[in-house]
Amino acid sequence: MRIILDLEKSVEQNAAVYFEKSKKYKKKLEGAKEALKHTTKKLKKAEEKIKQETKKNIPKKSIKKRKKKEWYENFRWFFSSTGFLVIAGRDATTNEIIIKKHTGKEDLVFHTNLSGSPFGVVKSENKNINEETKYEAAQFIACYSRAWKTGMSSLEVFYVNPDQVTKEAPSGEYIQKGSFMIYGKKNSLYPLIKLFVGIRKDNRIMSGPKRAVEKHCEDFVEVLQGREKTSKTAKKIKKRIGGELDEIIRVLPSGGCRLR
Repeated sequence: MRIILDLEKSVEQNAAVYFEKSKKYKKKLEGAKEALKHTTKKLKKAEEKIKQETKKNIPKKSIKKRKKKEWYENFRWFFSSTGFLVIAGRDATTNEIIIKKHTGKEDLVFHTNLSGSPFGVVKSENKNINEETKYEAAQFIACYSRAWKTGMSSLEVFYVNPDQVTKEAPSGEYIQKGSFMIYGKKNSLYPLIKLFVGIRKDNRIMSGPKRAVEKHCEDFVEVLQGREKTSKTAKKIKKRIGGELDEIIRVLPSGGCRLR
C-alpha cells in the first residue's frame, strides 16, 4: 500500500487526514454492502414471482407424467360411454391394418359410402355391443369422413359383421389399398356430426362423441367444423385443457376446425 505524506504537516496531522479518509471509505463500504443486500432481496423476490407466474400459465394437466403408448394410439380411437374400444383408420394403410389385423369375429365394422372415409371397428371383447356404442362409433366415423370438410350436419354410416368385409373384388374390378368390398345387409345409422376433445387422467388426449368424452375425460371442449387452421385450433385447446400439442393436432379432423 502506498501512503503519501504532506511534509508541511506533522505526523499527527497526516495521521488525522488518513483517519478521516478511512471513516469515509468505511461508510461507503457499509453503504455498498447494504445496497448489495437490498438488491439480492429484490432478485430473490423477482425469481419467486417468475416461478409463480410460470406455474399459473402451465395447465396442471399438461405436466402429468405420460403413460407408455398403447397399440390403439397408432389409429384414431376412443372408448365409448359404456367402455368399448373403438378404433378407426387414419389413411389407406391404417385402414388395411385395422381390418386385417385388429378385427375379431365378434367385432363390428363401420364405414360410409363417401370415398376416403375411414373404416372403424368396435372391439367387442366377447361382450354384446350395445346400441349406444354403435351410435357413438357411427358418429366418430362421420366426423373423420369428408362430411366434416364439406360442412354436412349428418351422414349415413353403416355397420356390418367382419365376415361381410373382403378384399375379393367382382371379376374385372380392382380394389385399391385401404378399400374393401362389403357384401350382404348393411345396418344404417344417421348420426349428427359433432366432436369433442378431452384430456384423460393418464394425460392422453381423446376425441369422440360428447357422452364418451364426458365419461372418460377430466376436461373437454367441443370442436366445430370451420376454416381455422388445425394448428391454431390445437393451441387454443391446449390452453384450455392442457395436453401435448402434437397429440391434440393428431385427433383433429382434416378440413379446418373451430372451438365453440
